[in-house]
Amino acid sequence: MDVIGTVEVVLIIAFVALLGAVGGIWLRRRWLSRAGGAFACSYRHGNQTPGTRWVLGVARYRGHELQWFPAFSLSLWPSRRFDRGLVKAGEQRDPDAREAAELLEDQRIVGIQGTPDEVELAMAPDSMTGLLSWLEAAPPGMRYRPSPASPD
Repeated sequence: MDVIGTVEVVLIIAFVALLGAVGGIWLRRRWLSRAGGAFACSYRHGNQTPGTRWVLGVARYRGHELQWFPAFSLSLWPSRRFDRGLVKAGEQRDPDAREAAELLEDQRIVGIQGTPDEVELAMAPDSMTGLLSWLEAAPPGMRYRPSPASPD
């Protein structure tokens, strides 16, 4: 095989691999949103640390938790889980100019309290309304679960 033939084979393999990755990400997004309740949601861990960046992702509601998945991953398991009984919405705000460059257009930011780390989520205003309603609609007593009895 000559050099041009080898280059063609390498380019075809690279193209097929790229097509497979894009197709896998698309199929994963379809799988995540198949039962509804999925929305675009960016995630940032520890906004006080210099250089902390927003990560584009998808969030969905499953039972009593909000699951967050990075957008450019093939994993079928969430990277972060937020239990409705343990977290609550904190401060809401519009992104500053630097943050707006990293986020999707018209997203708002909400702090999530009740996690061991400082966490912020950014989403569209209608998704924000849905998240706040979901948190407030917890069944009676869910926020005040009794701790397990200690063995005697």
